[in-house]
Amino acid sequence: MPLIALVAAALAIGFEQLIQWKYGPLGIIAFVALSVGLKARNTAISGLGAVILVMLLAQSG
Repeated sequence: MPLIALVAAALAIGFEQLIQWKYGPLGIIAFVALSVGLKARNTAISGLGAVILVMLLAQSG
């Protein structure tokens, strides 16, 4: 079980670094809002983070 948690944490950190590298500080703020909203089961915060990420993805495409 600790190995699975370690791998999941490594993947999350890697994804977070990729978002920050590609989309800058706004991307990391959106990712943090999305993850905090999901953990807290707050749909307003997670929705805001998701909308910002979608807007950033649509802008770069």
